[in-house]
Order: sequence, then C-alpha cells, then structure tokens
Amino acid sequence: MTTVALEKSALEKVGEAYSPDQMFKVRGFTRGAIHEIAARVRPGMVEEDAVEMARDILAERGMVQGWHDVYVRFGTNTTKTFGAASDPGVILGADDIFLIDIGPVFQKWEGDGGDTFVTGTNPDKARCAVDARKLFHIVRKKWEAEKASGRALYDFAVVEARRMGWELNLDLSGHRLSEFPHEVHYPGGMADVDFTPTGGPLWVLEMHIRHPTEKYGAFYEDMLLDDSYFPDFKA
Repeated sequence: MTTVALEKSALEKVGEAYSPDQMFKVRGFTRGAIHEIAARVRPGMVEEDAVEMARDILAERGMVQGWHDVYVRFGTNTTKTFGAASDPGVILGADDIFLIDIGPVFQKWEGDGGDTFVTGTNPDKARCAVDARKLFHIVRKKWEAEKASGRALYDFAVVEARRMGWELNLDLSGHRLSEFPHEVHYPGGMADVDFTPTGGPLWVLEMHIRHPTEKYGAFYEDMLLDDSYFPDFKA
C-alpha cells in the first residue's frame, strides 16, 4: 500500500455512528435553515440581531449544538474569514450583501452550509453572490470529471476566482464532515490533501470570494457531491 493510500485511509476514517443517510438528512435541514434565516433578514437590521435570530431558528429545528459558530455577516463583514469577529454594529443596507454560514449538529451528525444573498439591485454585489455559487459548481465539476485531489481543486479554484475578477480566501478551504465531531479524525482542510476526496466520509467544498479592492465578498458551501444531488444546477 502506498503512503498516499495510507494517509487517505487514516484521514477518511469514520466512527460507528457514521450514517450517510443521516448525513444527507441533516444536509437537507441545513439548507432549509439557511433559506429560512435569509428570508427573515431585512435592510435596517443590525448584524448581531440577525445572528440571534439565526440561532433561534436552529434551536427551533432541534439543531442546538453547532460544531462552529453561527455566522450571519452584513456588508463589509462579508470579507471576514472564518473565526474572525465581525466589526460590531453593522446595519444591512437597502443595496447590500450578506452571507450565512452555519454548522449545526442534529443528534449525532454534522451539517454545514453557507450561501450569500443581496438586498436591492446593486449589480456588482449580485454578481458576487452568483459567482460564489458558480465557482462552487465549476470546482465541483472538476472533482466529478477528473477525480482531482483536494489540493488540485483549490489550486484550480484560485485561478478560476481570479479569472472571474475575485480573490479566493484560502483560509476557508474545505474539510471533511461526519458524525460529530469530525475533527477527531482529521481537523485539517481539503486543500491540504493530495488524494481525491470520496463519499465516505463526506467532504465540504467552500468558496469564499472577495472583491480585490472593495469591502465585500460572498460565500457558498455545500457537500462535495455529483450532479444528481443538485437538481437545480445548470451547467
């Protein structure tokens, strides 16, 4: 057995509680919660109030033990990297952008997802939100078609983001997802692995893009899966 195969075996290890069916169920809960949170966000809200509202929604759905913090970022805070504190008191404007990033745990299984939304009609911010999703699918398709390694996927994503006019934040570079907590098996990023991420455990693909000169960005995150899991995707 090669060294790479040994690393892959170790890094993709799962525990007794791991269940793909339950993981996909939590994925559905997570995507639904993101859109419910987004639907309740309104211009004039203060970011901190939106975060509390998001936590309440997750609690109502039985997803109370997040494996990472709840992030709802407004405006200039959308450039912040994972784990960084938002600047306080940011109010969502009428022509603005906001992102949501949640990592809820439902019973024994982890969810993780993110998306970006806009208010008003600012075309540049709208394109930023669309391009984060578009970049996710461009990179996902490379994985699906070429069985590219995690490192190759993010090397490719950097180039594609630049081609689209954005900078890619490599502090958010994908990770595995499994029974809680996945970090006991591998706490690192997908961009650091030299093998093809597979379906057991599941892996999460993250795309955080930022404007090269302006103070806004966009984020999209979902499981790394084939086209059959994305019925609304149009190549």
